[in-house]
Amino acid sequence: MLPELAVCGYVFDDAAEVWAAAEDLDGPTVRVLQELSRELGCVLVCGFAERGEGGVVHNSAVLVEDGEVRVCYRKVHLWDREAELFVPGDAPPPVVDTAVGRVAVMVCYDLEFPEWVRLAAQAGAEIVAAPVNWPLLPRPAGERALEVVKAQAAAGTYRVHVVVADRCGRERGVDWIGGSLVCASSGYLLAGPATPDGAVAAPAVLTAELDPVEARDKSLGPRNDAMRDRRPHLYAAPARRSRAPGPGR
Repeated sequence: MLPELAVCGYVFDDAAEVWAAAEDLDGPTVRVLQELSRELGCVLVCGFAERGEGGVVHNSAVLVEDGEVRVCYRKVHLWDREAELFVPGDAPPPVVDTAVGRVAVMVCYDLEFPEWVRLAAQAGAEIVAAPVNWPLLPRPAGERALEVVKAQAAAGTYRVHVVVADRCGRERGVDWIGGSLVCASSGYLLAGPATPDGAVAAPAVLTAELDPVEARDKSLGPRNDAMRDRRPHLYAAPARRSRAPGPGR
C-alpha cells in the first residue's frame, strides 16, 4: 500500500496545480499499479488525484488486484485546505472481496470518524486500508501521535484490522509523521509506526501477517460483542423539549 496522493504530492498552491497533477482513472499511475499487481500477484492500494466529470478533482484511492481495478474510492471527509482543491465523495467506504480478505478503502481523515469505520465493519470489512498524509504536529514528549492512537482505537472498537500507509519527509515546508502501521483487530500494533517517536521520518516498508478470520469475531470476552451490544435507538439526538410557558404568557 502507498500513501494518500502518493504520486503527485499533497501540498498544492492552487486548484490549477491540482488539476495539472490529476489523472483519469485509466491514467498512467493506475496502469502501473495494474501491471505491478498482475506481475506480483498481489492487492495494491494507492492514493491519487482523480480527474472527475466537469473539471473537478477528487482525492481518491484505488484498489487493484490481478491487473484489474476493483474499486476507486473518493475521500469524503476533507481536511483543512483540501476543501478548496478537491470535491468530496458522497459514497460510503466500499468493501471488496480480495485474495487477502474483505478490504474496505478510505483515505486519511475518513479514518478518524468512528461512524465511517463502523459502516465498513457492518458491511463485512475484515481489513481497512487507509492511505494517509499525517502532518507532524506538536505533541507532549513521549506521547504517540494522536493519528496513530485513533487508528488503533478504530481497529479495536469495531474489531477490524487497520493498515495505514503514511507519507514521510518534508514537502514544501510540511513535515510528515511517517506513521505507517499495521494494527490487528485487537487494537494492538503488529508493525509500526514506521518512524519511532523522536526519529526522523524516512521511507520504510512494513510487513505483518493478518488473519481475516480474526476480524469476523466481534466478541469481547464471553459476554460482550462489539456489534451486538450497540443500542442505536438511543444514539439519535434527543428531541428538543419546548419550554413551558411562564405565568402571564
